[in-house]
Amino acid sequence: MSIRTFFAFEQTDSDEIRSEKFTIFLMSCSCCFAGVAWSVMYYFVFGAGLIAALPLSFAVIVGAALVISHLSKSHRVLVYTQIICIIYITTLIQWSIGGVFDSGFVLAWAYCGPVIALMFLSLRYSFIWLILYLLNVFITVIFDDFFSAHGETVSQSTKVLFLALNISVSSIVVFVFAGYFVSSALRERENANRLLLNIMPARTARELKNKKGVIAEEYDDISVLFADIAGFTEYSDDLPPDELVAKLNEIFSRFDELTEKHRLEKIKTVGDEYMVVGGLPGSTRDHLRAIAYLSLDMLHAIKEISRADGQSFSLRIGINSGPAVAGVIGKSKFAYDLWGDTVNVASRMEANGKIDHVQVSDIVYEALKDDFMFEARGPIAIKGKGMMQAHILLARKTGYAAKSAGQLTGK
Repeated sequence: MSIRTFFAFEQTDSDEIRSEKFTIFLMSCSCCFAGVAWSVMYYFVFGAGLIAALPLSFAVIVGAALVISHLSKSHRVLVYTQIICIIYITTLIQWSIGGVFDSGFVLAWAYCGPVIALMFLSLRYSFIWLILYLLNVFITVIFDDFFSAHGETVSQSTKVLFLALNISVSSIVVFVFAGYFVSSALRERENANRLLLNIMPARTARELKNKKGVIAEEYDDISVLFADIAGFTEYSDDLPPDELVAKLNEIFSRFDELTEKHRLEKIKTVGDEYMVVGGLPGSTRDHLRAIAYLSLDMLHAIKEISRADGQSFSLRIGINSGPAVAGVIGKSKFAYDLWGDTVNVASRMEANGKIDHVQVSDIVYEALKDDFMFEARGPIAIKGKGMMQAHILLARKTGYAAKSAGQLTGK
């Protein structure tokens, strides 16, 4: 176990919580170390007494909170303890030594309190702690003469040293750990953005983050591909769960690579079915031809992945083209999907297709017949549509085979 996952670690912690725990752990350890160092320094300057004991008491109290938080698996105890101690113990040190300048403005350390509240609590609570901090500053300034008269006598050089140490070290602590916390938050946001882009097109992801309400777009011309692993349900009956998921991951990861290569958009997987769309923003303009290339590549790729019994897998693929509506549904576990006759027919082309073949609608055939070779399948019954003409996509035509999909799609 790494140190990052040591303090108050729980398996159920999100990455954000782990980052918070690690940050407050490091910050508290640093402040404890500073408390011991200041206690030693004050001991040599003022001797044994309250002034030397106060920073040491800070280290002891926060150290105890570290242990309690670690055992309870909750870093909130440490957060509140750190805020309270750093605001009020530093204030007591300030008043015990003397005025603002006599102490070297040790109260500068107390500013860490509102900053910690801002990092780990909320804006509202951090504002409350900021007011309490400023109240202590005002009291110190207003009664500066009183504290100076009842404080310790300190040489000018010692005052300057205290001032330099208190302001510089406290500023470094705030800057380093606030910077670390912010950079961790930015990394988490980037990871979240990447995950969002994995389940929907970039433009839709931006709209989802910036817009409330229903997100829907209508497209006049898109291409839809459905691919189903033939016989996978029967094959998976005897597979252990981990092997089943691993095999699907191997297959779909290969399909993901091919989809990205052809600048198309993977929409979803349902069981052993894989759905791809072309014509969405960001995909290639020549999306129907790219879909055709992808389908042939998928038939080839599936044969390179072996089953546990040594046999190769097989696919049924269906393609259709036309208008459709795309959008995001759901409020919590939302999903990006497409609807319309174009999608339904593509799905039926796959479901009623032949194993190890690509079956396409008459619309697709008419659009691609000059560039690809087809075999007439004849009319087939499509649920909700009646009899429809279907064709089997065989291969690229001679002369076209030499061209790469990248050349055809403008990559």
